[in-house]
Amino acid sequence: MSIFRFAALTVALCAATVGAFGQETITPRRAIEMAADAAPAGVAGKFVMTVRATGREDSNIFLNSENDYRDQRNLTVVVPPLVSAMLLKKFGALPDVYFTGKTIAVTGEAKRVKIVFTCNGMPTAKYYYQTHVVLTDDDHIEVVPPPAEPH
Repeated sequence: MSIFRFAALTVALCAATVGAFGQETITPRRAIEMAADAAPAGVAGKFVMTVRATGREDSNIFLNSENDYRDQRNLTVVVPPLVSAMLLKKFGALPDVYFTGKTIAVTGEAKRVKIVFTCNGMPTAKYYYQTHVVLTDDDHIEVVPPPAEPH
């Protein structure tokens, strides 16, 4: 096997791993890359990330893979109010409390979203992109073991 083919296989294995049930899982960095390549369409899959930070806006709860939601490496899981209520009933805590610090697997569609900066409540010409997975069902999220550390 050539060194180039070995390197390509190594990169592919690092970007996506196979979960317990044989379904490929996608890391935040790979999800962001795939969503950017597919834009304006999204990319369906099973996304695995550790929830490092959370936020709330307009009754939505946001679960973030990075401490700073503006970080270009951040994948955000958006939990709408209806799904949040179902998760509260299921786990006895709101998603931002229950999932913080845990590794989760979310089945859905990663999609690039344009975020426009505002000034005094008015949109400006400045913007950046985030990658979001909107959670549509309480059965589409689960806590999973954290990925193994490389040796």
